[in-house]
Amino acid sequence: MATIIVLDDVMDAGVLIKRILERKGHSVDAFTEEEEALAHAKAHAPDLAILDIKLKKMTGVEVLEELKKASPGTRVIMLTGYPTIETARQCQRLGAADYCVKPIDKDELEDKVEKVLRG
Repeated sequence: MATIIVLDDVMDAGVLIKRILERKGHSVDAFTEEEEALAHAKAHAPDLAILDIKLKKMTGVEVLEELKKASPGTRVIMLTGYPTIETARQCQRLGAADYCVKPIDKDELEDKVEKVLRG
């Protein structure tokens, strides 16, 4: 299965996603700090990153940009509680494969992860 990182400023949200995806057989690391998630991605080149748009120090869009420089092969799904067309377009332009709206729907998340990993 896939190696996945999750970056969300709320640890409970990251842990929820981690549990959902680990039940599907994936190896998941959850982070709340942007620098830690980026360092991990640079060292381990995960198959997939799930990034919240609202973070502590950076935006998810900035993390997406940095992640794509460090690990161009990593696929990305963006998360947001505040969806806008502008943000969705910007994320896709920077290389995000999909977009998930909070609160997280387990089935939707599993479907999107499966679809993105298949390419």
